[in-house]
Amino acid sequence: MSLEIAKEIIRKESQAVSQLIDKLDENFEKAVELIFNCRGRVIITGMGKSGIIGRKITATFNSTGTPAVFMHPSEAIHGDLGIMRKEDVVLIISKSGDTDEIFELLIPFKRIGVPVISIVGNKSSQLAESSDCFIDASVDQEAEAYNLVPTCSTTAALVIGDALAIVLLKMRDFSPEDFARLHPGGALGRKLLLRVEDLMHTGEEIPTVMLDSSIQETILEMTSKRLGTTLVVDSDGKLAGIFTDGDLRRLVEKNDNFMGRTAGQIMIASPKTVSKDELADKALNMMESFQITALPVTDGENYPVGILHIHDILRRKIV
Repeated sequence: MSLEIAKEIIRKESQAVSQLIDKLDENFEKAVELIFNCRGRVIITGMGKSGIIGRKITATFNSTGTPAVFMHPSEAIHGDLGIMRKEDVVLIISKSGDTDEIFELLIPFKRIGVPVISIVGNKSSQLAESSDCFIDASVDQEAEAYNLVPTCSTTAALVIGDALAIVLLKMRDFSPEDFARLHPGGALGRKLLLRVEDLMHTGEEIPTVMLDSSIQETILEMTSKRLGTTLVVDSDGKLAGIFTDGDLRRLVEKNDNFMGRTAGQIMIASPKTVSKDELADKALNMMESFQITALPVTDGENYPVGILHIHDILRRKIV
């Protein structure tokens, strides 16, 4: 029984959303134009559940490059109108279009001189008639039997808000990198923003030995810096090779008499390297492709400027 009811609710809401396609007209295009050319912010307002939808649309606008602020209607008429400037655009969300708190705002909006866009469920309402343009979000009925609880209507308003946000996103050529800059704390933000330079070990933390260093000195340096590897440099300080704890284990397994050798004789020459400006995510892909755990970071002349360990990347949770 409960499953059938739930499925019917979803059907009704999906039908309400589908019907919006034929209701979009030049008013939607005008709304997009007003917001796109806005030199200020989009001030979004709505009462009750429409206000909750307004808060979500505000968040979506902000995260996709359209600066927006939610303003509660009751707080607005008691002082919050002070946040508004004539460069702003107002977006009002209302099912009936005749809510008293909303209607009280229309006069001050006109006095300030801001364009008013409405997402409204009643095309004949005072709000629709008073708006510079209104987007028809009317629904035939709500999802519940008595047509009382805003369900289909709030879903319709939310979908229109999403449509506005994404159209504006495309018009602004808003890229994944732009999205990441606004979401630095999220996984995508870290993936698209963190660079090798942000994570690499530098200075005294870089394990380094010379070509003629003994195997004992090489092992000691590798052990003391706790990165499971050491870089090998030539007399000019340029990177010549790398030696890892894996290389050491392979030498031991071969039962080779290597203790009398130098770092230059046991190192892996011409190792894979990375630039400090490279994305950490790409460095991680390189490590996984070549099954290595550390990458020397070099400049344009092959001088080591750092070393990046896979654990440094994984700790930042960019995957």
